[in-house]
Amino acid sequence: MPEVTKKIREIARSLLQEKKVDLVIGFEQGTLPLRATPCFVRGEKEVDRLVWDSFCENNLATYLIKRAERVAIIAKGCDVRTIVELIKENQISRDQVVIIGIPCQGMFDRRQVEAVLQGKEIQEVTEKDGQLILRGGSFKETLKRDTFLYPSCITCTHRNPVIYDLLVGDPVPELSTDPYQDVEEFEARSAEERWEYLIKEFTRCIRCYACRNACPLCYCQECFVDSSSPPWIGKTTDESDTAIFHLMRAFHVAGRCTECGACERACPVGVDIRKLNRKLARDVKERFGYESGVSLEQVTPLATFKPDDPEEFMVNP
Repeated sequence: MPEVTKKIREIARSLLQEKKVDLVIGFEQGTLPLRATPCFVRGEKEVDRLVWDSFCENNLATYLIKRAERVAIIAKGCDVRTIVELIKENQISRDQVVIIGIPCQGMFDRRQVEAVLQGKEIQEVTEKDGQLILRGGSFKETLKRDTFLYPSCITCTHRNPVIYDLLVGDPVPELSTDPYQDVEEFEARSAEERWEYLIKEFTRCIRCYACRNACPLCYCQECFVDSSSPPWIGKTTDESDTAIFHLMRAFHVAGRCTECGACERACPVGVDIRKLNRKLARDVKERFGYESGVSLEQVTPLATFKPDDPEEFMVNP
């Protein structure tokens, strides 16, 4: 996507030259193929480090929290929704951040790509016409974009930024099918079957907290799992401790999670973290008519109270 990269660099250079921002947060090429890494540009000479391709998966909003400087940020649809939530939670002010929005057709899941290659060393990667062309010492492989997207990209309902100051590229078609079909299938199971599935996933957890650390909305100075006075849960990987961690974290991000998939991508053992998060996101949308990160004006359900709020869980637990 060289044209998008070129436009990003032009915008970043202009913002820095005109001293409208002190910092541009974007992506640069990683040290290995299939990798892009967060990039922090403070001067015009560094602007050419900025790139854009189908491996710019990180949610850069995590680097905005409690910054005092003026910041420009390269943001996909899910990133922008996260920025909206952070603004509403007073972690950054709207007039402090310049949002360079980019319509996104999804990011390649490099784990899936590497699995197809079965250990072959990738030396060169090219994107063209919705395809990924991989080359190595003795092979060339062409993969279709839509077949190797991250799960969070497949179900994304806001591929275009909901707010922005500058837009790079043309808007892309939004998802037209039901994004919560997988949640409906999960809910169709019995309570026992659902619990058995979640416990099976939780017991794979090694308590590394990569999911928490990758989440832009997990910004508490002291997480409940780290508290020692009082100690809320044990530090072990026993079934009960890991279950409490995941369940409490899911409720902490309920109505706030923008389904960017950062938690699941960060997990080194592949726990299905999004299953519970998406279940709660769907419940919040259906019960309270609220979708996280879509509006700066709409108040988060757990931050307000209305007399007509659904209370079935209280009346008939």
